[in-house]
Amino acid sequence: MIPDILTIKPDVYFTGAFDPKIRTFDIIMKTANGSSYNSYVVRGSEGAAVMDTVKKEFSDDFFARLERLCDYSEIRYIVLHHLEPDHSGALIELMSRAPEAKLIISGRAVMMLKGIIRTDIPYEIATTGKKISLGDKTIEFLMTPFLHWPDTMSSYLHEEKLLFSGDVFGSHYYDERLFDDAVGDFSYAFQYYYDHIMRPFKQHVLNALKLYARFDIDLIAPLHGPILRSNPQGYIAKYAQWSSEAKFRKNEFGTKMLSVFYISSYDNTHKMAEKMMQGADAVEGIRASMYDLASLDENNMIDLLEESDAVLVGSPTINGDAVKPAWDLLSCMSYLESNGKIGATFGSYGWTGEAPEMLHDRLRGLKFRVPLSPMKVKLIPTEEELEECVAFGREIAEIAMGKMVEIEM
Repeated sequence: MIPDILTIKPDVYFTGAFDPKIRTFDIIMKTANGSSYNSYVVRGSEGAAVMDTVKKEFSDDFFARLERLCDYSEIRYIVLHHLEPDHSGALIELMSRAPEAKLIISGRAVMMLKGIIRTDIPYEIATTGKKISLGDKTIEFLMTPFLHWPDTMSSYLHEEKLLFSGDVFGSHYYDERLFDDAVGDFSYAFQYYYDHIMRPFKQHVLNALKLYARFDIDLIAPLHGPILRSNPQGYIAKYAQWSSEAKFRKNEFGTKMLSVFYISSYDNTHKMAEKMMQGADAVEGIRASMYDLASLDENNMIDLLEESDAVLVGSPTINGDAVKPAWDLLSCMSYLESNGKIGATFGSYGWTGEAPEMLHDRLRGLKFRVPLSPMKVKLIPTEEELEECVAFGREIAEIAMGKMVEIEM
């Protein structure tokens, strides 16, 4: 079956592929509605440009659409906004069929190109403001790194006021009606994609939005999911809000937030957590809170971690390990930026007591600043040990407020 020709704008066409059966993307994302690998062709009076390819397994659909739109000899440029295999999977075959085409990538993509393609191929490097011409079509490049790979860039087709955004503004949502005002309700997929892909890079999102603000954008063509034509500025506004909203209590009250997370088998780690929070809360400028991990779901964990300037994690040691809720908490950091956050660990134990050290090492691996050695108590904490917990919490809070210490990274 030959795929339909899908026109995006005058002389701009969809050449991507649909993947309705995929249910997990990049291991961590659920795709209940499938997804798409969006590729586009821009035809000008002096040739054509292919904007990204597709996952290798879907190359047949990509080439079938492409061959209905232009001859390979007409392709002057191949633009890869992002080199993950779901966008570069058909690149080698495309370059063999269109050997005169120039490959354009960002400077940060050079190492990735060699690592993913594993062969030397010629390329040109794009920079912000660089333009290519197809005669009556002009494409300008914009560097938008870390959205969500270091190599990501966007581009703008001036004549059609069209932003090729890369992964930004994408969704994992399959619907062959393609446009946001024609497909089903994908709002949950749009925000889910932001939360899991873009949220850790909020400052980079805001930097990209400043670049986009220079242009009159009439349509956004992302690399996954629906094409946004009904209200592109509305989607841009959502990204701006999610990336900059002052919703956190530390902003509200002018304080720094310190959160004590714990899980406790026999109330001993709980007692330590209470004393640590007490010590931290006595420090001026600190607002301390305590949370039982047995009662937190993932969304709450993410929000609390994000708003916290300092994080204390407590777990007993069971079978030589920290318990699962503590690891679940730290796994949420994959959605967030941790640079600059302060971390510390603690816990009660019966036999071996490895859990606080294990959590400490994980915090360090997540780029937390970990200024204090883990605090451990055997079995039931004594009054003296509980006072040490108060001092531990106070010390972390003072460090969060700027006290200078030698910090282990």
